Amino acid sequence: MFSKILIANRGEIAVRIIKTCRRLGIATVVVYSEADADSMAVEMADEAVFIGPAPAAQSYLVADKIVDACRQTGAEAVHPGFGFLSENAGFAKRLADEGIVFIGPNPAAIEAMGDKIESKKFAAKAGVSTVPGHVGEIDDTTHAIRIAEEIGYPVMIKASAGGGGKGIRVAWNRQDVEEGFPAVRAEAKASFGDDRIFIEKFIESPRHIEIQVLGDKHGHVVHLFERECSIQRRNQKVIEEAPSPLLDEATRAAMGAQAVALAKAVGYDSAGTVEFVAGQDKSFFFLEMNTRLQVEHPVTELITGVDLVEQMIRVAAGQPLPFAQQDLKIDGWAIESRIYAEDPYRGFLPSIGRLVRYSPPSEGEAGEARVRNDAGVREGDEISMFYDPMISKLSTWAATREAAIDAMGRALEDFHIEGLGQNVPFLAAVMDQERFRSGQLSTNYIKDEFPDGFHGTAPTEFQRDLMAATACAMHRIQMQRAASDQQRTDWVVIENGEQRTVRIANGGEAYSVEFLGEGRSLQLTQIAWRPGLPTFRALLNGQPFTAEVKPAAEGFSIRHRAARAHVLVLTPRSAELHSKLPPRQAADTSKMVLSPMPGLVVSLDVAPGQEVKTGEVVAVLEAMKMQNIIRAERDGVVKSVGANAGDSVAADEVLVEFA
Repeated sequence: MFSKILIANRGEIAVRIIKTCRRLGIATVVVYSEADADSMAVEMADEAVFIGPAPAAQSYLVADKIVDACRQTGAEAVHPGFGFLSENAGFAKRLADEGIVFIGPNPAAIEAMGDKIESKKFAAKAGVSTVPGHVGEIDDTTHAIRIAEEIGYPVMIKASAGGGGKGIRVAWNRQDVEEGFPAVRAEAKASFGDDRIFIEKFIESPRHIEIQVLGDKHGHVVHLFERECSIQRRNQKVIEEAPSPLLDEATRAAMGAQAVALAKAVGYDSAGTVEFVAGQDKSFFFLEMNTRLQVEHPVTELITGVDLVEQMIRVAAGQPLPFAQQDLKIDGWAIESRIYAEDPYRGFLPSIGRLVRYSPPSEGEAGEARVRNDAGVREGDEISMFYDPMISKLSTWAATREAAIDAMGRALEDFHIEGLGQNVPFLAAVMDQERFRSGQLSTNYIKDEFPDGFHGTAPTEFQRDLMAATACAMHRIQMQRAASDQQRTDWVVIENGEQRTVRIANGGEAYSVEFLGEGRSLQLTQIAWRPGLPTFRALLNGQPFTAEVKPAAEGFSIRHRAARAHVLVLTPRSAELHSKLPPRQAADTSKMVLSPMPGLVVSLDVAPGQEVKTGEVVAVLEAMKMQNIIRAERDGVVKSVGANAGDSVAADEVLVEFA
């Protein structure tokens, strides 16, 4: 076994690997860029080596710097995590030449599976079910049309070297191929330097299901069942689970056997994932193989009890797998939600900044469920524009799928983040949707369910009661502090404009809230809140909940899961006067171009006095490795410019104002 391992990665996966190494008694080295100098991974590792500027191309992707760090520290092996150099066969070969062990598959397996055309040929030879299509070079558009019509529409035109959602078009007819084939070829050439294209049948309403495999250097390969990763946005996974609600035992066994056959065919000797596209009829076809640890590996660990990072390390050290296929069983159900620094209310735009508050749910046992949070950040850390916007991966396990979903909903309630946009309310909304709970998933799920974007959800009757009762308790607690001898019992609650008369009784850590005229009363017990706290925890009629709360004009802003309300608690006379107030007018920003997110101004393309037409580019912003083009939404003459190229701007900062 190794005595020291270098982790060629950052963030939550670096922390994840350190935890397993600590348990195994292995010393760890992390490399870090300027942006990660004060990171949690650097704090936790036994040694840390600085490798350069923040951009990954100048630090984490430079093989020479990783090798030098190994030499400096005497690390015998490198764990690449995922992303960066994890699927780079050249890097694996370089380490071998230097006498350093690569904790991952052998370079030949990485090469065989890294090319989408070659991997499909391997899969076909190994007897793996492949999507009907043309595997091989396509000469020109005429050839592409002939192939598409032989397969039958719709077809998918894909770049062989593609990834990250680039170099993909769906063609529903001949015209789509005529337009799409040259476009994909040009995109592939520009993005990957490789214009080879393949065409395959497009599966409508598909599901993304992947099989986790594990091989050793002694010819043994097993699978650790499947993960369903169908909840995606722009080809980026958002929610994963294991096992899949689609599969029955026979389909699971068939997919597992094919994944193992492919892994054996390429001499696979580490953790890897064979990805399939599945139809709603349980038909399935090979998509690609990821020759690394997957982001979503925690759900597999939760249902099997196997530490995949530990097994990767043991296999790399030459040890045989300690179990055979028949020893592996599925225990319960696990769900993973990816917590991203993005604003779901603004079209999921990246949101960079400091974690002013970062309070995740408690890990470990939660009733009959378990909670796990894989994170590489702490309160006060900054989410940088240079890397992936993931804050953490929240996972829950329970005996059944329904119980695991319920546990995830509660864990998301308990996850409190301030300082930047984050997608916790969106994830909570999905957990509460009947379609998600029924398991009727597809990769179109988010597009189908949120066609106009995410705007929160309307409060249910339970949530209306919860938010009204919460506001009453907060108001009463504040009143007791201010004037304990002047306690009124009857109040008017105005919630998103709707009035209800309530009677509040008792005090301390328990309140009774009676809705007069409705014949109902609620009991709030075990209240955990005091003025200044951002979350209100209590039991409502015995049911635990957490709401996010903050002071607002005249009342409180309260969010429970994806529902939000502005709640006022007033005397009857104040409520009467309040109803006579004219509605507040929103500020007129029609003559301004505002920054839709925090980011770096790459260019500001207009100047005072310049005439601008609707749709013209006025600025380019960069955040989270993505460049975002900001266009004028009206014709006008520029009055003033509020930023310059190279400036950092906040969300809603004025970039351009028109006369």
